[in-house]
Amino acid sequence: MLVGDSIMRNQWESLLCLVEAVIPSDRKLLSSTGPVTAFHAIDFEASIEFSWAPLLVELKDEGNDQRVLHLDSIEENAKYWVGVDFLVFDSAHWWTHTGQYRSWDLYKIGRRTFTDMNPIMAYEIGLTTWANWVDLNLDPNRTKVIFRSVSPRHNRDNGWQCYKKRVPSVYLGGTHRTPAQLVVLTEIVKKMSFPVYLMDITTMSGLRRDGHPSIFTGDPDIRGTRHGKSTFSDCSHWCLPGVPDTWNEVLSALL
Repeated sequence: MLVGDSIMRNQWESLLCLVEAVIPSDRKLLSSTGPVTAFHAIDFEASIEFSWAPLLVELKDEGNDQRVLHLDSIEENAKYWVGVDFLVFDSAHWWTHTGQYRSWDLYKIGRRTFTDMNPIMAYEIGLTTWANWVDLNLDPNRTKVIFRSVSPRHNRDNGWQCYKKRVPSVYLGGTHRTPAQLVVLTEIVKKMSFPVYLMDITTMSGLRRDGHPSIFTGDPDIRGTRHGKSTFSDCSHWCLPGVPDTWNEVLSALL
């Protein structure tokens, strides 16, 4: 089971593309239960599942149009993760959304609510809740846990813009800035009693500014607009075939 946001779903779709072609049409199927979508390979008695949980912890609508992010609650999401042989997690991008792109109005810890909080501090609290759940509820003899690091975005904020890029960046040596989420994740995994494998794809994917959909998901004849709206350059998700296929090659070596 792959657990996380739309970029993890991007990886799940890549994984399905890599395996489903060799399975006869009448021996495979898709099912959906709550936040979980599963691909079933019937003859192998196996499934490849995706669980939608972009923040891992619980985000709830609590009346008065208030969306509350419970940094210390995870059970409603985690109940779908029990009994799985291999769990692959990611959670990074949603935590840094601001303004109209933020998916919650309030943070909550216990009975205390907060209208604002440093996003990386909130991420650390939420990820600690996840780590505690894993330590207390999973058996390392039964389940293998992997956490995939933050997928790099090539947007204006980091100056690598994917807009209309068709070739990778040139590696000139040195090191790139480590995202704050990866720093937090690394420290939390080190403190866990459960053996979690950190799958770091951040640096290896950083040069692939050309691997995003950019503006090429729309009609190439439309200049500047799509469906009456300004063209949106998607520099977060990845084209398939593409970068997530490489992630899955690494993943297959770990399983």
